[in-house]
Parts: sequence; structure tokens; C-alpha cells
Amino acid sequence: MALNLIRKLMFSSLFCFTAATASAETFVFTAIPDEDETKLVERFKGVADYLSQELDVDVRYIPVKSYAAAVSAFRNNQVQLAWFGGLSGVQARRLVPGSEAIAQGVEDEAFQTYFIANTSTGIEPAEELSALESELKDKTFTFGSKGSTSGRLMPEFYIRDVFGAQPEDFFSRVGFSGNHTRTLRLVEAGTYQVGALNFQVWEKELADGNIDTDAVQVIWETPPYPDYQWTIRGDVNERFGDGFKERVTQALLNLDDQALLESFPRSGFIPASNDDYEPIRKTAEEIGILD
Repeated sequence: MALNLIRKLMFSSLFCFTAATASAETFVFTAIPDEDETKLVERFKGVADYLSQELDVDVRYIPVKSYAAAVSAFRNNQVQLAWFGGLSGVQARRLVPGSEAIAQGVEDEAFQTYFIANTSTGIEPAEELSALESELKDKTFTFGSKGSTSGRLMPEFYIRDVFGAQPEDFFSRVGFSGNHTRTLRLVEAGTYQVGALNFQVWEKELADGNIDTDAVQVIWETPPYPDYQWTIRGDVNERFGDGFKERVTQALLNLDDQALLESFPRSGFIPASNDDYEPIRKTAEEIGILD
């Protein structure tokens, strides 16, 4: 009897230890480094605190140095959730079967890229990109990150489609700044004459008084396309419990902290699905940059 009691107590203790360990597991997420790192850390620490409270689990944000690193972290299960751009999200979901786009910003349903130019070029805004062909020819041009939807994929698509040439053949020099904020600063300073960045970064920097409008201006806006989204791994329920994916989704959709939303900047989050990003996948395949 005593031996049986000891065994029961040992089993009970082992079960409690295992359950405590599982419940203490950390839910980790990351985000593509599309802006200055200091801004990203501040923004996503707020998201981590919010999700931790809503989900009743330890939630941690880890920064990464590149878009490719964000995709790799997701693929290797170092993170279970990520704030991706349209292209990086497509790449990640191709590499992790069962993963899903679960939420996007209200503004991401119809996102845009702005082409900007240093005012010393004399290039004036136009409604059609084709109207700027002669003025843009042989200028210096910078994209953002090589893996960026708004900073590379879509602007390259329109350059190829409208001008019938690869960027390297159309411009005198082509660069990749690494992120949207840096693209803005490089064109503003005249390091590159023209560049492409996401409209949200431009609008926020403009509203904050951080753009010298005597030095740089928007010269063309792309048609709208789907972009940023939260993507989650398909195996989170197995790791964190039944219904966990739905709880994460609902927490993101319910996020209404105005200061936190403004830091994205977004007015809120709405449901998203993998199908929403089929136009991005097809465009990436067309111009040969989808791994």
C-alpha cells in the first residue's frame, strides 16, 4: 500500500511538473525590419505585453536583422507568429505548410508604394508612371529591402511592366537601402535621385514633421495591392493548447490601443486569409523573385 501511494505521489508530481512546464512555454513572434530598429522594438514590446495579457501566456518579441532572417526564424519554429509584408508572408507560408495569414491592418487591404524624388531632379508628380519615363531614365534609384513587397516587389513590377526593362537596365544605378526609413533619407539627401517606399512610412514621417519637403516629394503612387499581415504557424494548437490560434487571432482583431495602433501605423486589424495574397504570389513568380 505504502509503495503504491509513493508511486501515485511521484506520478502526480511528475504530471504537475510537466503541466507547469508546458504552461510556462513562451510564445515568440518577430517582424520584418522595415523601419528603424528602435521604433520597432518599442512598438512590438507593446504588442508582446498586450498579447501576454490577453492570452495568459509569456509572449516575447525578438528582433531580426533582415526580411530573410524573419522568414528563417518562422521556418525553423524559433517564432510562431510574425508580422510579415505581403512577399515575406507568401515566402514563409510556402516553407511552413499549414501556416495561415490571420489578420491584416485595415490599410493593408489596399496598400500602396510611393515613388519619391529629390527635388533637384526637377521631376514633377504624375498620375501615370508612363508619363515619367523620359525623366526617370538613367536616374539613380533605390529600393528598400530586397524582400520587401512595397519597397521592392511592387515597384519593380511596375517598372518592368511600364518601361519594358529591368531596373538595372533602365536606371543608371540601382541600390537597396534595407528599409523604408533609410530609402526616404537617402533620397532626401540626394544620395539617390529616386526611390520607392511604402506610403504609410511616408505619411507618418510627414505627419510627424520629419520630412524636408523642399528636398523630396512624392512623384507617383501605385495602384492598391494587399500587403502586411500577421501569419501564424499551423502547429500552435499542438504546442499551446486547443483553440490557441483562434485566441491569438481574436486578440489581434480586438487590439484597440490607439497609441499602439498609431505606431504601426494602422487604424485597426481585420481578418485575413492566405487567398488574399495570391496577387502577391503571382506577381513574385512573374518577375522571378519568389524563392
